[in-house]
Amino acid sequence: MAEQPQRLPWWRRVGDALAARASAYRSRSMRWRLLAPAVFVVAGALFVTSMVSSGGTDLRAGRYDDLDGLANNEARDLAGLRAQASDLNGQVDRLSKDLGSSDARSARARADALRGPAGLQPVHGPGLTITLDDAPDEALAAVGDSGDVSQLLVHQQDIQAVANALWAGGAEAMTIQGQRVVATTGIKCVGNTVVLHGVPYSPPYRISAIGPADEMRSAVFSDQQIQLYLQVVEAAGLGWALEDAPELSMPGFRGSTDLEFARVG
Repeated sequence: MAEQPQRLPWWRRVGDALAARASAYRSRSMRWRLLAPAVFVVAGALFVTSMVSSGGTDLRAGRYDDLDGLANNEARDLAGLRAQASDLNGQVDRLSKDLGSSDARSARARADALRGPAGLQPVHGPGLTITLDDAPDEALAAVGDSGDVSQLLVHQQDIQAVANALWAGGAEAMTIQGQRVVATTGIKCVGNTVVLHGVPYSPPYRISAIGPADEMRSAVFSDQQIQLYLQVVEAAGLGWALEDAPELSMPGFRGSTDLEFARVG
């Protein structure tokens, strides 16, 4: 029969239990004393990091310490914008009144009076029409490679000579190929075409002018360059026709009147 373990007296059992509890307490106390400083160090580091990151501002969005100050600043900004708007409205009112003043009306009247002479308004009236054309094909073929074919073609200087003579004869308005001629109109020869206001045209070329027909006709036949042109007309059949026009209708110029290039002398 197995021997039964000896049972300790009660007072010994109580003493052992108290000793075990005290040992466990001392162990937990030691761990806390070791962990507490580390916890405080970590907490302090987090606090410093938060303070540096915030730069002294409140990290909790939506929270304002000085709502009255913010409201006052917004009110001042709004008042400034209203003052600017009022000033601009005043300027608009003053400019609107100036447009109705006598000086403005007089300036507009002077500008309107110049629209006609500047070629910006449509006009009607009697005048002349002159047509220039290249020599017929048989005349060009007869010249061949040995001759100067360019003398049998209409060039920009021929058109310019006719236009200048008509102006000298008192022309009040003019069109070339139906386009209104103004102060900035340029005539340029490109190959066998003439470019007017950026548009190329082929012969025949029609130049019409409103004005005193007799004076314009006299000025045309008195021009030396036109006289040379007429000699080729008789000799080789270069195209020429002059007609009276009892009623001409000319549109106002609608393009740009800005002068891009100019040369003096």
